[in-house]
Parts: sequence; C-alpha cells; structure tokens
Amino acid sequence: MDPISRSQRKLSHDIKLRTLKIVNVLLMTVAFAVVWMVFLQSHIASPYYNKGNWLVIFIYLLLYAILGRTYDAFLVSYNRISDMIYSQCLAALIADFFLYILTWLLAKHLPNVLFFLMAFGVQILISILWSSLAHRWYFKTFPPKRTFIVWDMRKGMTDLIHEYGLSQKFNVVGDCKASECIHHLDRLDEMEAVFLTGVHSHDRNIIIKYCVEHHITSFIIPRIGDVMMSGAKRMHMFHLPILRLERYRPAPEYLFFKRLFDIIFALIGLVITSPVILVVSILIKKYDGGPVFYRQCRLTKDGKTFDVLKFRSMRVDAEKDGVARLSSGDADPRITPIGRSIRKVRIDELPQFINILKGDMSFVGPRPERPEIAKQYEEELPEFRLRLQAKCGLTGYAQVFGKYNTTPYDKLQLDLMYISNPSLVQDLRIIFATIKILFMKESTEGIAEGQTTASAELNDDHNVKKEILH
Repeated sequence: MDPISRSQRKLSHDIKLRTLKIVNVLLMTVAFAVVWMVFLQSHIASPYYNKGNWLVIFIYLLLYAILGRTYDAFLVSYNRISDMIYSQCLAALIADFFLYILTWLLAKHLPNVLFFLMAFGVQILISILWSSLAHRWYFKTFPPKRTFIVWDMRKGMTDLIHEYGLSQKFNVVGDCKASECIHHLDRLDEMEAVFLTGVHSHDRNIIIKYCVEHHITSFIIPRIGDVMMSGAKRMHMFHLPILRLERYRPAPEYLFFKRLFDIIFALIGLVITSPVILVVSILIKKYDGGPVFYRQCRLTKDGKTFDVLKFRSMRVDAEKDGVARLSSGDADPRITPIGRSIRKVRIDELPQFINILKGDMSFVGPRPERPEIAKQYEEELPEFRLRLQAKCGLTGYAQVFGKYNTTPYDKLQLDLMYISNPSLVQDLRIIFATIKILFMKESTEGIAEGQTTASAELNDDHNVKKEILH
C-alpha cells in the first residue's frame, strides 16, 4: 500500500472511531438528561429555568467525557469489552455523584437518590450494549494491522500481544534485531505498525524516521534516558533548538497547591473513613491480640527516611529474623485472613493519611521503598535512586499503571514519567485512575512463586540489566 493510501485509510479510521466515541458520550448523557428533565429540574428553585437545565446537562457531558478519557473507557481497539464496561460505568457513577451534589446545592435539600440510581442503571445497560456492538463492529471493519517487531535488549513482545488479548489489533508477521533492520528497512514497507523494544537511540532514530516518512505507526518501549528526556524544556539559544534537562524542580506554586491539596483531602479522608478505620482496628486486634498498626522505615525525597504507618496485615513475627522480604502476594503465608481482605481494596493504606498530614509523603508520588530493598535494587540498577527526586506518595504512576509484580526497571521508568512532567492536572488524573484499580485483581497480582527477593524480581531480563548503565 502506498503512503498516500495508507494516510487516507488512517484518516477514515480515526473519523469513524471518534464518531463512535461521541455516540457513547451522547447516549450516557441522554440517560442522565431524561432523568433530570422529567424528575429533577422541577424541584429546583426558580428562576432556574431552561438555559440552566441545558447547562447542567452540558456539565454532565463534559464531566463524563473527561472521566471516560481518564479511565480509557473508549479505547475500543485496545481494551477488552469487560474493561470498557467497567471504565464507562465507573466514569458514569462518579459523574452521577458529582451531579447529585450539584443538585443538592441547587435545590437546597437532598434529592431523591433513586432518580440517580435509575439513570445509572440505564447507563450500565447502554455501556454493555455499546461496548459489545462497538467491539464487534471495529474488528469486523478493521482487520489486524500488519505488525513488525524490532528488538535489541528486550524480546517477548509477541507473547505480550497475545497475553493482553491484542492479537485482533496486531498481526505480527515478523521480527528481527535492530542492527539487522537498519540494513533492510524495506522489510517495513508493507507494515502498518512497528514495535521497537529496548532499541539503542542511534538505530531507533533511523527506524522511526523511516516509519514516519512511510506513514507507519511506531510503538516504542523507552529506555530510562528516553523517559527523562520527555520532561526536557524546549528553548532557543545560539539560533538553535535546545532541550534543557534538570533535576526535578517544579514551580513553587505547584508545590504550594500540591501541599494544600494534601492537607485538605487528608483531613477529609480521615473523617470519611473513620468508621472503616475503627472497624478494621477492632478486627485486627481481635484476631491475634497484636498491634493494630505497624511502623516501617521508608525512603522519600533526597533519600530521607520516615516511618510509614499502615494497618498490620501480616503476622506479628513476619520478619522475626530481621531480614527484609517482599511479599509474594496473596499466597504469602505470613498474611493474615484480615490482612488479605484489606489488601485487596487497599484499606491497609488508610493510616497513611496521617503521614500525608505530617508532610512525610504526598497523595501522589513514587512509592516509598524500604531502605534495605532499595539497596538491593541499586546493586544492579543504580538509577533506581532517581525515584527519590520527588516526595513519595500514597498513589502514583507506577502504582496505577504497573502491577504489584512489575519489575523495578519498569517501575523506575513509570515513576520517572511522573517526575519528568509534574503538574496538578497529572496528579488529579492519577488520583481518579487510582479509583479505577481499587477493585481490579490484576493490579494486586503477586510476584511469581519463588521470586520473593529483590534480586529475583530484578531477574526479568538479563539483557535489560546489562544495559542499565548506558
């Protein structure tokens, strides 16, 4: 296929897909609008008339669209049907909740929650129907993309494509080492997508230039330096384009509002979750008579240490020999039955609201690691200490987009993505994305049996470790 035809096909593809997403947003908004116009707007005090009603409906549309995008609710070509339904229902539920609060403020009394539950019930049905039909239509209309994989220090991309159910999206027809690819670039001519995994910058630049010139979509798994470069500031000097890269140094106003946000919402969080904290405390104490909380030394900004506060989820003698060990997940025999339950929905993390109030940590930031574990990681991954540029957080990029058993190398890259681009908008997106993963089992998957030490977790790919210092 010639480049012009390929470009036109991509444009047609994008228009159809965007139209499909707009239909979803409109249908979900219509479900809310009907309930609002029929049951709710008549209870709003005058002079709140027609224009105001349309404004409320528009607010709902905007809120649902933003939340849906945050939760990747419309990615028909990449998500499973169940993932789309879950994400859309979560976005609709949060949007309904915010509009319930808005209605309360406008009406000056609590509105009947049954009306909102009615709208949400219809939205669930819409989501199931839309996701199923959209998924079926997309893969019937658009065949899998002819895909080529170029690798250097990482292999196994084909297996990942199959593992994550993306075989309908990408039809892998070949692969080769980067050094071979740059001498035979014409092998990519008939491709629609190319994955580059662990490829050196010199070889990668040659390949991606060729892909752009020939309208081929590139998917690049970055290296540590690439992630850091994503936060470089663009400037001009000597009549030349220059990228300026520094250590993490966000604007003072960002740090001020981030701290203000931490204080306000940590207080709100403690008040709202106080009944849960009380019940869990009683259950833990009643189970074995041991302490309810435990303190553990963790690392934060610039290598400073603090004691993180958590609900105790393991036996009192979990580390009686004094050796720091990573949990092996739900199968870890040291975890108590109560601890297993509270870990599934992250309730064990609630006492960290106190750490946030004290300023030890923030709501969003790299995960606070234990000094002993971090030292083991740094023996083979010295750059792991780059995570300590920013204050650690209750949630973060790696916690949201990684898994419990994501390798330290990849956790570092995820954290550096956050550190390289600090903003309040990014913080809010991560907080909302955290809500999505609370009840997703795959986000709490444990390390494979036998891989309970830091050195074992690093043993993801020997070649990756060889290239860490480059």
